[in-house]
Amino acid sequence: MKKITRFCTFMLVALLSFTFVSCDEDDEIAYTLEGTWRGNMYVSCAYDGYEYQSTYSEICFLRDPYTYSSGNGYWVDHYSRAPWDYIANHIDWQVSNGVIRVWFREEGSYVEIHDYSLSDRYFSGTIYDGDNNVDFRLTHVSSPNWNDYEWGWDWYGAKQNAKMKSKGVSFKDGDRPVRKFHKPML
Repeated sequence: MKKITRFCTFMLVALLSFTFVSCDEDDEIAYTLEGTWRGNMYVSCAYDGYEYQSTYSEICFLRDPYTYSSGNGYWVDHYSRAPWDYIANHIDWQVSNGVIRVWFREEGSYVEIHDYSLSDRYFSGTIYDGDNNVDFRLTHVSSPNWNDYEWGWDWYGAKQNAKMKSKGVSFKDGDRPVRKFHKPML
């Protein structure tokens, strides 16, 4: 009887230890994902018959303290030879069953990230945008001042940014650059 009691006690302790230390895998991914990442996401925008490729992207994932595996943040694509310097979007994101989904609020579109490797320093994987998929590699960096950006497409058409106006760029409603992901050029 003593052996049975000891065995039951051992099993109960083992079971309770799993209860206290087991964490949801999606929560762990979100915890590691939190922060600002910079690198080439191979984004381009088509406008007025031309295609402009971004030079780099900055993505900030801020974790929601109440849901743990989701949050919001920022995605800014920087350009050097386009009529605009950058395109900035607020994002909402969620990790579900290991898949990272990113929604672009201003654009009303989303992408999914699969087959990724994530550490404290590097984030690499494959981004899926409809039928298009592109591999990327980002580095963990410190955050810029996000208040320095104007967000979404509306500021192009509505406010006629002075720098763009001086370059002769004038967006009309519904006439906006279209984001797409492209394969890296070798």
